[in-house]
Amino acid sequence: MQVRSVATTPFNDQKPGTSGLRKRVQVFCQAHYLENFVQSIFASIAAPPGATLALGGDGRYYNREAIQIILRMASANGFGRVLVGRGGILSTPAVSCVIRKYQTYGGIILSASHNPGGPDGDFGIKYNTANGGPAPEKITEAVYAASKKIAQYRIIDAPDVALDNLGDSKLGDMIVSVIDPVGDYAELMESLFDFAAIRKLLSGGFRIKFDAMHAVTGPYAREIFVNRLGAPPDSVINAEPLADFGGGHPDPNLTYAHELVEALYGANAPDFGAASDGDGDRNMILGRQFFVTPSDSLAILAANAHLVPGYQQGLAGIARSMPTSAAADRVAAALDIPCYETPTGWKFFGNLMDAGKVTLCGEESFGTGSDHIREKDGLWAVLFWLNILAARKQSVETIVREHWARFGRNVYSRHDYEGIPGDAANGVMRLLHERFGEWQGAQLGNYRVLFCDDFSYTDPVDGSVSTGQGVRIGFTDGSRIVFRLSGTGTEGATLRIYLESFEPDVAKHHLDAQEALAELIGIALEISELRERTGRDRPTVVT
Repeated sequence: MQVRSVATTPFNDQKPGTSGLRKRVQVFCQAHYLENFVQSIFASIAAPPGATLALGGDGRYYNREAIQIILRMASANGFGRVLVGRGGILSTPAVSCVIRKYQTYGGIILSASHNPGGPDGDFGIKYNTANGGPAPEKITEAVYAASKKIAQYRIIDAPDVALDNLGDSKLGDMIVSVIDPVGDYAELMESLFDFAAIRKLLSGGFRIKFDAMHAVTGPYAREIFVNRLGAPPDSVINAEPLADFGGGHPDPNLTYAHELVEALYGANAPDFGAASDGDGDRNMILGRQFFVTPSDSLAILAANAHLVPGYQQGLAGIARSMPTSAAADRVAAALDIPCYETPTGWKFFGNLMDAGKVTLCGEESFGTGSDHIREKDGLWAVLFWLNILAARKQSVETIVREHWARFGRNVYSRHDYEGIPGDAANGVMRLLHERFGEWQGAQLGNYRVLFCDDFSYTDPVDGSVSTGQGVRIGFTDGSRIVFRLSGTGTEGATLRIYLESFEPDVAKHHLDAQEALAELIGIALEISELRERTGRDRPTVVT
């Protein structure tokens, strides 16, 4: 099989974002586009000859074609073996699991996470390092630099690899090992959680509903919940992974997981509901007619970790992204362990976990995880909740309300304004920066400003500094408003407003979050001039 060096020219838009490079499918389908980026990865990671690579994706449109291209390029670039999920499928948590279990040099994940799929949808690619986590900024910056000066890429001429049959085959001098995408991950979950207790819970009339959203977690959920834990087959819905996610938006929130929400808020509702996203790294948790915010979920998992076999030895620490509520901070203080506030992006948690500083971590954007891998992990979070429910024998709502009674309630909401013209979104952020000075110490309604800044972070492990992570306005009573542009979209801009207040009074814990935060919402809209500058009179998604 001949190795070819193909002449190419750079594209000017291959700068990785928070979670790799995400673009419309048709952008990736351009001649040389994917190849340029993959070659830029290989040029930046200095893999030794004969190294092993993990490879898989969430099954979205163009996944199989991209897998074949990457395999031929990996062979041409001197890799000795590639572990690829059967059918080209591996959830993002499963890739991290495979990297760590088989000690591969790294892995390539093909996904645009919670973004829509299909021929008119989105596609994405990112590189994970040997620890199983997303590449740090020094690597993504090197990849971007390489992409701006690339002149050729290497690929072999070879027929497609049969991806649907387990086993080894040769591709040039490289071995392609098609592996079971579910087995290694399911075994890891069984080592962490009390499957016997969860089986007993599910056999005793406790009903669950898991929405895979026609994304990657369908096969994982069937194997774990149905085959290993004995849940009825209809406990898992939308379980068949589809290239266009069934025309849906695979984002596990109250807006897009509407079928699950309707079931949990309807007549004869199940006791517990959950959903995961396109690549399986996010989760939404619901009780019967009760929504658990991701911020509260992280705090509750930490407070109850002693009930879970894999975490009974104690927690080294907790980490949360800056926009995530401070609920976890209160648990950390009670446990007398550190709590770290980081920028958004799982790579920042990876450094802390590698250094043994934290065990649990989470982001308000429906991502929760631990040091069992180096990615957020949707099904792990669901199993953690089921383990707690089995141990405490209480409802989801009761567990949350008892948590609030003990620690106080961090009333929290996120308002997403999606698909805003970039100029308008950037204009809002510029306005906020320009007004920092006039807001210091100002009285805004019933709130007095304690500080306003643009969050920056110095990594306590490697000393690296990340700036421009989001505008924070903190008030003297502990409330805050955060404005941040998301880095995960492919069209327009997503402007997110995060709102938080602390309520210690149990008598007020029943209030709806939007009602309790109404004045803060009004202040946020007024000071940002968001409606005037964007023409939007309401958010796209409220969580």
